[in-house]
Amino acid sequence: MTPTALPLLDQQLCELERFPDEVRRLFHGRGQCWPGLEHITVDWLAGQLLISLFKEPEPEFIDTLRGLSEKWAQLPLWQTNVKSILLHHRSRPDCALEVLWGELSQEQQVIENELVFLLDLGNKQNNGLFLDMRFGRDWVKSNAQDKKVLNLFAYTCGFSVAAIAGGAQQVVNLDMAKAALGKGRDNHRANGHDLSKVKFLGHELFKSWGKVRKFGPYDLVIIDPPSFQKGSFALTKDYKKILRRLPELLTEQGQVLACVNDPSLDAQFLIQEMAEQAPDMVFMERLENPPEFQDINPQASLKSLLFKRA
Repeated sequence: MTPTALPLLDQQLCELERFPDEVRRLFHGRGQCWPGLEHITVDWLAGQLLISLFKEPEPEFIDTLRGLSEKWAQLPLWQTNVKSILLHHRSRPDCALEVLWGELSQEQQVIENELVFLLDLGNKQNNGLFLDMRFGRDWVKSNAQDKKVLNLFAYTCGFSVAAIAGGAQQVVNLDMAKAALGKGRDNHRANGHDLSKVKFLGHELFKSWGKVRKFGPYDLVIIDPPSFQKGSFALTKDYKKILRRLPELLTEQGQVLACVNDPSLDAQFLIQEMAEQAPDMVFMERLENPPEFQDINPQASLKSLLFKRA
């Protein structure tokens, strides 16, 4: 990242005519479409502007960014809509969050597709909602009516919230991070959902197949794993272990939403793995990513693939 590239970001943000009504990415440098800004993103979080750095830049870059933040804060549109400008150092071990301007609200409520999500803005790697998965959550909401849903690697249960909002009969969320599942409960409560329809299993997946099968079979299985989780999951090695279990988890007309967000792997990786491990599953389509996540190489961006049982 170079300070000389920051005028590109400055121009994009100064040309905003209005801020979105819902949570949105405003600038996606990670799509490699903005030379010199490949490791910076900007998100709009209902009054808080979150700038994230995914690589440590030279000090001059951050100094210039601080100066631009002071300039943006004086723009009329910003004065009436923005309460803080935050800088998240994602590449640092402590994931430090710096307030460039205004006052931080550590607990932030945002809206996406008429659903409420609670974010936690602090010295953590992630704040609770992956914005590039918006169309995936929209699809689940539109296709969950009367279905039993299994949500693997549930994190803060965004898919679960979408499924219940879409009329799902039951959702089973599994994630080894119990704190994240706790935030998932809060997300459901914030939307007024009936928690008797939602289960939260705070377990390591590969030691919990019996618990998962107990609540099945499922009409829809959602698989959205991390690329790597030390000691528990390595995508290229462990994804196949999940896929080969699908026949025992799904109903006869069951569907799977399987996701990969590793830029080094293309969609064909998952299609091929599915063909080998669960040959009765048929590839249907790849969901589009939101337009604000434009990537110079579409195969490097989020891959959300739909399969159905033949």
